[in-house]
Amino acid sequence: MKTVLIPTDFSKNSLHALQYAQELFKCERACFFVLHAYGEEVYGEYKTVDKENAQKLKEEIKTKTEKKLDELIDSVIGEPPNPLHNFETIASFDSLIDAVNDFVDEMNIDLVIMGTKGETSDHKTTFGSYTIEIFKYVKCPVLAVPEDFEYRQPKAILFPTDYLLPYKRRELKLLGDLAGKFKSKVHCLYITDFDELSPRQEDNKLFLEETLTRPYLYFETTPIKNKAEVILEQIKKKDAGMLVMMNSRHSFFEDMLYRSTVDLLGLKIKIPFLVMQNLKR
Repeated sequence: MKTVLIPTDFSKNSLHALQYAQELFKCERACFFVLHAYGEEVYGEYKTVDKENAQKLKEEIKTKTEKKLDELIDSVIGEPPNPLHNFETIASFDSLIDAVNDFVDEMNIDLVIMGTKGETSDHKTTFGSYTIEIFKYVKCPVLAVPEDFEYRQPKAILFPTDYLLPYKRRELKLLGDLAGKFKSKVHCLYITDFDELSPRQEDNKLFLEETLTRPYLYFETTPIKNKAEVILEQIKKKDAGMLVMMNSRHSFFEDMLYRSTVDLLGLKIKIPFLVMQNLKR
């Protein structure tokens, strides 16, 4: 059974993420944990609350949060409910990042699914600061779903990689399971000006081939230019229904984050974005 964590702030995009999660795992057993972290609502920016009033405020917000979570689940269960799906709610008195990290560890979560802002948002990027932080620091695959993305099976999946990272088997199994059940094509894209791979890269590429046995796997290269533009071009060319990247220290993904090219992706990407982790769990 898949364990899936969906953080929510009760916005339209977080509701959309929950609905997307139900469709993605429609035909398999899954437990959806819907989490709202309300720590900042008690001790948020510019709030000065004494100890006695803080405790009272904490209890009030907890009660309201639990009620809103129950109402949210009631609104998405459907008639008749999917017998393969279970729902549990978590009201956490913590920051969002800490709450997600702790729950991922406690329940050994397979996947975190988050909603992101739509293209019409006033923000510079659909990937808000919380999503970026969860991408970077949560030790679990994270799937960001654009608010205006209409669900469709990901028949083509784009996986940009430089083959430098030793992939985690559990992460690849998640990708393999998703791609396998939809009979997807996984396009491994290496953006490079070099013709040959190093022995380390060859080993990692072979590990991909040996692990991703369920989907149709393709290996492609393209010359170096602006990485975000290449990715966006390939998404359009292949009509990809999902983008997959690996996150690790000094990785291609982290390089994108710190060079702000993720802003271009965040503004223009219109498909779900799965970030797999290369961190010990």
